[in-house]
Amino acid sequence: MIITVRIWLSERTEHRVYKITKVEQLTETIYLMDVVAPRVANKCLPGQFVIVRGSEDGERIPLTICDYSREDGTITIVFQVVGAATEMMKNKKAGDSFADFVGPLGCPSEFCKEDIEELKKKKILFVAGGVGTAPVYPQVKWLHEQGIEADVIVGGRNKSLIILEDKMKKVAGNLYITTDDGSYGSKGVVTNEIQKLVDAGNKYDVCVAIGPMIMMKFVCKLTKELEIPTVVSLNPIMVDGTGMCGACRVTVGGEVKFACVDGPEFDGHKVNFEEAMQRQQLYKTAEGRAFLAAKEGDTHHGGCGNCGGDK
Repeated sequence: MIITVRIWLSERTEHRVYKITKVEQLTETIYLMDVVAPRVANKCLPGQFVIVRGSEDGERIPLTICDYSREDGTITIVFQVVGAATEMMKNKKAGDSFADFVGPLGCPSEFCKEDIEELKKKKILFVAGGVGTAPVYPQVKWLHEQGIEADVIVGGRNKSLIILEDKMKKVAGNLYITTDDGSYGSKGVVTNEIQKLVDAGNKYDVCVAIGPMIMMKFVCKLTKELEIPTVVSLNPIMVDGTGMCGACRVTVGGEVKFACVDGPEFDGHKVNFEEAMQRQQLYKTAEGRAFLAAKEGDTHHGGCGNCGGDK
């Protein structure tokens, strides 16, 4: 038994060398990294995500897969510095490694399951906000590889927050850039651009919106009025990424779902955005987490380690 355990640990250690091969600073607070993770690269599809830890005692960070190379065995991740864990991550350099790099997690994009010939008949619109451009890119790229040219809107508060523009230009049918302050592209929010495209005669069969929760909420409000089916990718608070902790609970069509295993993609017209946004705010404090645990009961799970539960 002791020998078996030692062999298992040795193999486990060998596979946990998640070496960083590239680091690129995209904006003042947004970074891109290529990481050697051949098992993940061999299995992943657009829409899925990974959970990483910078060190053995580091915080788990869920990140959507931005790109992947099965040939090189690498995964591309993009993250924004928003706390202590990502602050430490940004200081990593090519040649450094991650302690953990778990994935692929979540369900692939629905596009990956559709008949390609039927998919080619559809006119598809993607709407990306800020760091949401990272999970939009692999989906647009995958469609491009199937001979499908989608329209893409990328929005940000200002020019400095527009990322992956050159990459997106190579795979999008049409790329539209918007900034709130008008410093680049069209002035205004992404919903303004959606309305312009529709007013110009574009008839979309489906819209995919990924970005800040508030952005997705207003995109869905508009597309519902325009009768455009809309998919959103939810990346709420996540801890374990396997559906056990309940941290990523969302309500879709009146049913409790967990973004990490049931998603991250959902019908945007059925998502309770008000609840999701309130939950994100509450989960930031111990008092808020305790309130959620009491309110949600058995559906909360409680295994996140932060709420005092062990379900």
